[in-house]
Amino acid sequence: MEKKVEQYDVVIIGGGAAGLTAAIYCGRARLNTLVIEKALVGGLATYTNEIANYPGFPEGSTGLGLMELFHKQAKSFGVKFKLTDVRAVQLEGETKVVETFRTNYECKAVIIASGGKNRLTGAPGEDKYLFDKGISFCATCDAAANTGKTVMVIGSGDAAIEEGMFLTKFASKVIVSVMHDEGKMDCNEIAKAEAMENPKMEFLWNTLPHEFRGDDQHLHSVALKNTKTGEILDVPVDTCFLFIGYVPNTEIFQGKVELNKPGYVITNERMETNVPGVYAAGDVRDKWLKQVATAVGDGAIAGYTAEKYIAETNQFNTQIMDAAAPGLVYIYNAVVPASRELLPLVEQFEEKHPEVRVYRVDVYKSEGIARRLGVADIPAAVYIKEGKAAGSLTGGITLESLEALTER
Repeated sequence: MEKKVEQYDVVIIGGGAAGLTAAIYCGRARLNTLVIEKALVGGLATYTNEIANYPGFPEGSTGLGLMELFHKQAKSFGVKFKLTDVRAVQLEGETKVVETFRTNYECKAVIIASGGKNRLTGAPGEDKYLFDKGISFCATCDAAANTGKTVMVIGSGDAAIEEGMFLTKFASKVIVSVMHDEGKMDCNEIAKAEAMENPKMEFLWNTLPHEFRGDDQHLHSVALKNTKTGEILDVPVDTCFLFIGYVPNTEIFQGKVELNKPGYVITNERMETNVPGVYAAGDVRDKWLKQVATAVGDGAIAGYTAEKYIAETNQFNTQIMDAAAPGLVYIYNAVVPASRELLPLVEQFEEKHPEVRVYRVDVYKSEGIARRLGVADIPAAVYIKEGKAAGSLTGGITLESLEALTER
């Protein structure tokens, strides 16, 4: 079957908080933008019963309600949505390709916002009680809803123990299932000591989830199996929190962009990956705090950076490297006095040599064009002849040196 081909400026893979925010920024910049989401627009946040720590919502919001607002805002800027699964990507070169079963989407920039999935125990009954039915993955999100209740935490790493201590501010009892011998945990020693001294925390050692039990509506208990004796202990709880790890959705990006050992996308503070024109935002990237608020920040930066990349690519290809006439590119930083002081000199050169196209490129917010021209030291001047860089100056820029440069 021959696939259809559609063209966009930006394709965003993933429609969670990060992807939707990136879409809002790209759409508002009037970029032809597509969001591809394989499941539910809004991502994991839609399964959260209450989000009370997102700024601007003092009364709190459901995850679904908040994500619907994000979705509506993105659509108001003309962003298009496709509910399908991405099969493969081609990210090298100026034209990227995002492949689905029926269509290849060609674009100038790709934003990876595919998020991830919480690691599960695999015990029977688990799928039945995920999210609002008794199994949770976010203490910050769901602690208040468990005020005065009994909860269980599965895991003993830093996240499990620290989140468990946070839950003690609300729950009447926090039962922690630890797979190790008594007194041994995977968390840091300070957290371990504080947890062991917390009167609201109870530890069940050498245990692993055997089965999640309840009715059709909600979880009622977790059956734990003792790893040494085989004994099954049925523990009544109102909610069970799983903190046994997180798995990023990056399978299709293996070998395409740089990933760390656990599989998260590595970016800089501008959300740039190691591949030009490819960005990552939200829980899929290597970061410390995974929350809706941080995903929004990532998405805003990724959308803004992608817009700058596309604008710079267009300027570079259609203007700066235009072979129709010679050009001079002055690269400067507007906040550095030494760079600004040379602007009158560049203007003087432009008036004296109208046959040379002069471009002024400010790298204060983006060094994209400077990188394309191989310029690292600022200020600099680059002479373009017949669509190629024919020479450059990175020091001693005077009217005479500019004239000498453009006489080559």
